[in-house]
Amino acid sequence: MTNVLLATGTHNMKCTRIFLLTLVIAVSGCDGPSSTHSPEAEAASRQLVPQDLDIAAIYGRSCSSCHTVAATGAPLTGDVSAWSPRMEKGMDAMVDSVINGFGGMPPFGLCMDCDAQQFEALIQFMATPGASP
Repeated sequence: MTNVLLATGTHNMKCTRIFLLTLVIAVSGCDGPSSTHSPEAEAASRQLVPQDLDIAAIYGRSCSSCHTVAATGAPLTGDVSAWSPRMEKGMDAMVDSVINGFGGMPPFGLCMDCDAQQFEALIQFMATPGASP
């Protein structure tokens, strides 16, 4: 009986560790603030949604949680001044940063099933002034 209880306790401990590790990874996708943004800019970023429905769905589940909150340190959607220096690196470098993770952004930017073309569309959307595409 003692062995069963020990085995169950060990299993529960492993499950707890896996849960906590997953939680830490999910939360680490958002980094500390890198610049200050007005509450208006943050609110405006929350109103922007890609016109393409597939890209909009991906953006809503994988990108908006960090790219619409200034405190995360992620460049806000539609903020040209934040995106310009990044975009100067070129789209290949930007997609590479998404795939491999960069700063507080985890690998694949929380979209494990996205392909390079979807990442390009998401980056282009977020980097566009007023994010109109």
